[in-house]
Amino acid sequence: MKKIVLSAIAAAVLSATSAFAADMPVKAKMMPAPEPSPWDWAFGSALMSDYNFRGISQSNRGESVTAYSETRYNATSAVQLYFGQQYWAVTLPTNPTCECDIYGGIRPTVGSLTFDLGAIYYWYTKEKQHATGAIPVAPFPAYPNGNMTLRDTDFWEVYGKVTWDAIKDRVAIGANVYYSPSWLKTGASGTYASVTAKFTGDPVKVNLMGMNEIGWYVSGEVGHYFLGTTNFVPPILVNPITGIGGVPLPDYTTWNAGLAFTYKVATLDLRYYDTDLSKAKCNVLTGDPNATFAAGNVTPLNPGGFGSKWCGAAFVAAMKFDLTFMTNVK
Repeated sequence: MKKIVLSAIAAAVLSATSAFAADMPVKAKMMPAPEPSPWDWAFGSALMSDYNFRGISQSNRGESVTAYSETRYNATSAVQLYFGQQYWAVTLPTNPTCECDIYGGIRPTVGSLTFDLGAIYYWYTKEKQHATGAIPVAPFPAYPNGNMTLRDTDFWEVYGKVTWDAIKDRVAIGANVYYSPSWLKTGASGTYASVTAKFTGDPVKVNLMGMNEIGWYVSGEVGHYFLGTTNFVPPILVNPITGIGGVPLPDYTTWNAGLAFTYKVATLDLRYYDTDLSKAKCNVLTGDPNATFAAGNVTPLNPGGFGSKWCGAAFVAAMKFDLTFMTNVK
């Protein structure tokens, strides 16, 4: 009898234990976190009071906008491949509807050094040639000040850049070299070399329009453009010194310095630009349709005496927005 009772009690206990265990939550197996995608997409835009490229206005000292898209592939944690396009609103002598830049390259990182090696093609869409006496005859006459243009000023460059993160996330120093065998398709070689520096300060606490913190940095660049001799043939341009086609384009030095404020994906950049070009030399390089006459602008390379303001001192304000898919969208 005792055995029967004990067996019954044991069976009841086991049954209750099994039912309780069935009601307990089962701990799920921890799944490994998915590997981050090696692909990313950077994109952005900007509104500027002037589009200044290497010290020279590309928008006739007026407003401009730009937008870009860049596809990135991180082959390893230290090597990134990229391909992109950027579009600029311009006001240039050949009246293009756009400056459309197509570029690509590789960005390897070695310790505190980041390199950028690539190529870029500058495509000026739907250009118009302004020239008098050109063969074949240009569809548009020379400008009233006598300046003339080529039919096509597209050109390409190869470049190499390096940035040294001298003090992590605080001080960065860079060097850049760009080379084209035919600057603006003039036949003149163009080599642009520059050095840059950037200091990033501590964020500033604010209480303004929903913002509680604003980042800031100061940066600057000094560069020199080494330009060769054009291969123009008469009657587009004739070297007044030699009497034959080809003009030795003037080299020049340019610099800029600015203060920028950042908030999330937005940057307000306030920057000063200048060059050592005279108005006469600026006219030789730009063919500015709005160049004006002054006796002091008469030189052997600029016999007409017209001078351009596109290369002088300028203050440019730019509002920029820069995002990446992995950081700001996903």
